[in-house]
Amino acid sequence: MNTSHPSVLVNCHHQNAENPLWHPEHQALYWTDIPTGRLFRYHPKVETYEQIYQGEPVGGFTIQADGTLLLFKSKGTVEIWDEGNITTVISGIEEAKNTRFNDAIADPEGRVFSGTMATKKADGKLYRLDTDGSIHVVAEDFLIPNGMGFSADYQHLYLTDSDRRTIYRFDYDRDSGTVTNQQPYIVTPEDEGVPDGMTIDTEGYFWSARWNGHHVYRYDPEGQEVQRIPIPVAKVSCVTFGGQDYKQLFVSTARGKSKPASPEHEGFDDFAGNIFHLQVGATGRPELRSQIHIA
Repeated sequence: MNTSHPSVLVNCHHQNAENPLWHPEHQALYWTDIPTGRLFRYHPKVETYEQIYQGEPVGGFTIQADGTLLLFKSKGTVEIWDEGNITTVISGIEEAKNTRFNDAIADPEGRVFSGTMATKKADGKLYRLDTDGSIHVVAEDFLIPNGMGFSADYQHLYLTDSDRRTIYRFDYDRDSGTVTNQQPYIVTPEDEGVPDGMTIDTEGYFWSARWNGHHVYRYDPEGQEVQRIPIPVAKVSCVTFGGQDYKQLFVSTARGKSKPASPEHEGFDDFAGNIFHLQVGATGRPELRSQIHIA
């Protein structure tokens, strides 16, 4: 597999750039800087980026069928963003008032899965937001629910629990949206950072960002590591495919002090918080669209 060298796409030095997502109609890359409560988008044609939102932290988002953004925020809040206009879907969830959503993914029927992070008093939960705006707990006992993806045949949902260094596999029923039979699928070594955001390409291979791990890892559909790509930052937060042909891999990163994993990583965090891109010889799938309707 031919892989190009990762290069800086957006020199933004954000505190924790996360959830990069390619918007095909806008031909733009969106992402969130979670701690600062800001959203951004980058326009490749003119090579500029802009801030489009500031408010409560956005832990994850999807693109709606009509092209608007569906934001999953702190305190269990869910909102639709339409070029600055905000419509509330869920004003908050009582059991999530001291935490926030972290990552989100739409399913083939337009529902959305998103997890909340654990607190000292409560474990993290995986929620499913249905198209009618109702929300349901579908799995529990997580620490930091993170990157998600669907298998090529949509028989399985994968979910990362970062602090457990584990990517779980669920059986997924497309008709009902239920997830069952949670099993550890990929468990990462303790000394190689923690798995963060992820995406799955057209061949069913996993691409997993490694927080404090200096790399993006590629796994085959059986969960075996087949490749690791060094990124010049310790905290690699998320990956997604995009561009006109979905052959570009976009990689978000975060700032923060961390001890280099080895002498070869000295000075890597000079690039921390930037958005990178590279060619990896694989093609991504356009992310599924949410179809959440408000009565």
